[in-house]
Amino acid sequence: MLKLKLIEKEKSPKIEIGKARLLVEMRNIVKKFYRVVANDGISLSIYPGQIHALLGENGAGKSTLMNILYGVYRPDEGEIYVSGRKVSIKSPKDAMRLGIGMVHQHPRLVEALSVAENISLSLTDVGVFASPRVIKPRIMELARKYGMKVNPDAKIWQLSYSERQRVELLRVLMQNAKVLILDEPTTMLTSSEKKELFSMLRKMASEGKAVIFITHKLEEALSVSDIITVLRKGRVAAQVAPEEVTVEELARLMLGYEMISTVKREPHRYDGVVLKVENLHVLGDAGVPMVKGVSFEVRQGEIFTICGVAGNGQRELVEAITGLRKVARGKVFFLGRDVTNTSPRLLADMGVAHIPEDRIHVGIVPDMSVAENLALKKYRSPEFSTRFTVMYDKIYEWARSLIKQYSIIAPSEKIPAKHLSGGNIQRLILAREFSGEPRLMVAVNPTYGLDVAATNFILSKLLEAKKRGVAVLMISEDLEQALKVSDKIAVMYEGQLKGIFPVEEADIREIELMMVGVK
Repeated sequence: MLKLKLIEKEKSPKIEIGKARLLVEMRNIVKKFYRVVANDGISLSIYPGQIHALLGENGAGKSTLMNILYGVYRPDEGEIYVSGRKVSIKSPKDAMRLGIGMVHQHPRLVEALSVAENISLSLTDVGVFASPRVIKPRIMELARKYGMKVNPDAKIWQLSYSERQRVELLRVLMQNAKVLILDEPTTMLTSSEKKELFSMLRKMASEGKAVIFITHKLEEALSVSDIITVLRKGRVAAQVAPEEVTVEELARLMLGYEMISTVKREPHRYDGVVLKVENLHVLGDAGVPMVKGVSFEVRQGEIFTICGVAGNGQRELVEAITGLRKVARGKVFFLGRDVTNTSPRLLADMGVAHIPEDRIHVGIVPDMSVAENLALKKYRSPEFSTRFTVMYDKIYEWARSLIKQYSIIAPSEKIPAKHLSGGNIQRLILAREFSGEPRLMVAVNPTYGLDVAATNFILSKLLEAKKRGVAVLMISEDLEQALKVSDKIAVMYEGQLKGIFPVEEADIREIELMMVGVK
């Protein structure tokens, strides 16, 4: 049995030095969704001057617990104390008044407004007068300081998923919260941006602020945190100091068993070209060129990964390939057939599958059931419908088999998909897309925000598809992960491919420099 020394609160180095009082205490928090117990009597103590990492596999209750602290959810049982006083946090506005800010895993912004307008609204909510014009210099100052590409005049609907997350981060930074909750904040950052973020968090902690850092990346928790709380199945499994535990031990604590990685790239003989992109030009939402003369091929049984910092044309490229955005110039060929500007439905019927970047707003219909989401591409088939009727009994039976096959944790195939954890939503999307036996899989950041076990599962499924001869086009900002599974890696910067490398010849430092525009 794994034995770890648990950390007593008074023994934390930060607490001993500052002799700090308890800033936030959550006592015996219970939260249920339908028959799923997300939090089962969790108690958590947060001290000023600490970076507190919160670990757990997807569905362990991390985000739910922090959403309770931030006022998004109300606990079914339990109490919350801030600076020794019992409080009732009924909304995020209450939380902000108490000095608690949160950067959500899924950005919550007003899409019709600009970056500056969104940040201005949030500052007004906490009693600070700041017009968009006045705060623009402050936004740009923070963006430059932390290496973020942010246009304060851009509308939120024009931004990629990761760019929206950066706006959330800037917004909370400008609220001067005493407690800063970050839910998977590094998923879309380069290694240099991560280092800058960690430096900022340490500075905030040295100034007496408490930072709660939710992450599925075990190495990050070890490198940046002062204390780590591990959740498993809605309960606290352990609380450890980073210097007293290894990555393998943390993984075992998080999962309850020792995980054996099944992610292993194997050489494969590539067959015919499945996807060919030829001199492609695509406009962005603002009408400016975002993809500028891109050409490449993806062959049968090959994983071709495009790496790059968000906002360099990856989203527009994928949308053009999958029929979601018009091509301005150039050609897209699928199995030798010109499919330029073909509809998404026809492409899906031909064998093009798509795991989108934004799994909540694009990947699923949140209010529809798990079964209905699984059947989105197949409900028209004779297997599931007649001329006048959808045969739900058969859809439910089929959905139950996919739920079992892809290990989707759901109390019923009939519950709304929005009640699943992020990892289980991704498994749902994967199950739906692979159930159509695709010839081409377009996967955009497929392991975004997922824990080590879910990441292992997703990558294993992509490798299995490769063995079956599926061509895989993956878009990823996780370079280390891309090197593990890819056959070829391309670098995209400002709408152009700056280089294409066989993985055996790829140099991680050279690629990182190319990702930020350095040749």
